[in-house]
Amino acid sequence: MNARLPTEERQAAIVTATLALARDTSPAFITTTDIARAIGVTQGALFKHFPSKDTLWLATMQWIRGELLRRLEAAAGSAAEPREALRSVFRAHVVFVAEHPGVPRFIFHELQQPADSPVKREVRGLMQDYRTLLMRLLGTAERRRGVAAALDREAAATLFIGIVQGIVMQSMATGRPVGPGAQADRLFALYLRAVGGQ
Repeated sequence: MNARLPTEERQAAIVTATLALARDTSPAFITTTDIARAIGVTQGALFKHFPSKDTLWLATMQWIRGELLRRLEAAAGSAAEPREALRSVFRAHVVFVAEHPGVPRFIFHELQQPADSPVKREVRGLMQDYRTLLMRLLGTAERRRGVAAALDREAAATLFIGIVQGIVMQSMATGRPVGPGAQADRLFALYLRAVGGQ
């Protein structure tokens, strides 16, 4: 990181380092000194790209939102039928967390803050975009009889996200990495039984 990089590349490296640190450390305890040290620059150099910790936190959350939604949309678009699209989105989310284990810790930290902030609004935006995607897929699945007729799609979307969050929380509690393994497959099979259809 000591070599001169284009601004966007350097900012991306800073965001990546922030999330890597969040894998093992609560974001509340991550300092700009820690981040600068992790990428091999001075704290002053870091502040040239992000003038405050708040602006860095916002950029990090914006990256999370953009990258996760990009992957989820790509996963949904790669499937030929709605139930398979839901499965692909589920697996894509689990894989994303496995690749970036600092992301859940970062998001949970922000949600615990009592005051509203641009970062918390970004988290809410991510959740709303995610729910919109799921509602679209569930609506298509209902029209094609892939889920039960007159399905409560709001509840089904909440359950979908809740299962992923449960896997993540269990992983954080046990210290075992998240991954698209047998447990995730079994949980998704239960989800499909819950939403019914063919």
